[in-house]
Amino acid sequence: MKITEKIKKPITQELKIFEKQFYSSVSSKVKLLDLILIYVLNRKGKQIRPILVLLFAKMYSSGNLTEKSYRAANLVELIHTASLIHDDIVDDSNVRRNFLTINALWKNKISVLVGDFFLSKALLLSTENKDYDLLNEVSKAVKEISEGELFQIQKSKNFNLSEEDYIILISKKTASLFSCCCMLGSIASEKKDLNDIEIFGKYLGIIFQIKDDLFDFTTKKIGKPNKSDLKSQKITLPLIYSIKNSTYQDKIKIKSVLKKKKYTLENKKSVNEFILKYKGFEYANKKMLDYKNKAMNILTSFPDNESRKSIKILLDYIIERKY
Repeated sequence: MKITEKIKKPITQELKIFEKQFYSSVSSKVKLLDLILIYVLNRKGKQIRPILVLLFAKMYSSGNLTEKSYRAANLVELIHTASLIHDDIVDDSNVRRNFLTINALWKNKISVLVGDFFLSKALLLSTENKDYDLLNEVSKAVKEISEGELFQIQKSKNFNLSEEDYIILISKKTASLFSCCCMLGSIASEKKDLNDIEIFGKYLGIIFQIKDDLFDFTTKKIGKPNKSDLKSQKITLPLIYSIKNSTYQDKIKIKSVLKKKKYTLENKKSVNEFILKYKGFEYANKKMLDYKNKAMNILTSFPDNESRKSIKILLDYIIERKY
């Protein structure tokens, strides 16, 4: 059995229900929009976020999941899809998951409107069902994501991002939505004390982003331009650590490479060699394992059932994944 199948095992039927509901919720009578929606839905990712919602809902549920649990999973997927579409516009990215992005095919104006469509569907799903508690958590996550993007732009201009800044950044940009997923599933199952759940989700999101950032230095094709973060001057943990620990001369050299407007494979090679020299990859992997240990300490306090086992497998998968 594949690791992804092991993760989904406790919620196999629930995922089928979620997918059916999600597909039907985003249909449109506008032909152009419907065409784009079909394109988006046929290129779904790993669905980690709705899986998290359903696993946490199942972990705290004594029986079948409520309709609110499915709405929570749909809400997260709608918000996440909207954010990906808008991210591709902001990053001027033409490829995602080995397929052309919406902005590459239909240009920015249409992409913004499609992202707004997903966002509006999320808001309507919550307000029409009076899921104000779910909407409150999602709204806080969206605020954090927006602040994170702006914080990154502010800090990356002069390559003065510290490790502390980086953790704040990814806590806002990525971990806030992971944390939100864990809480939404728990709220839908009427769990009241969410503090440990929120922290666990934050650690999970931090681990996910550090791993994602390591992919930016790979030579393998992973479904997105693997020089994109360097090209757009996003400074990630392996670079932050290496710059901090490098000699003054090497620091000046690498910053001159990073400031180039056109980023060549030769530039990429020199950055990789710089990070290898100062053990930036080793450090980033060590930090991931540190956060994994923190997450595991919290996970042991959750109900001991099949859903918790799957969450543990998911935690391992996020660290060990190849793309």
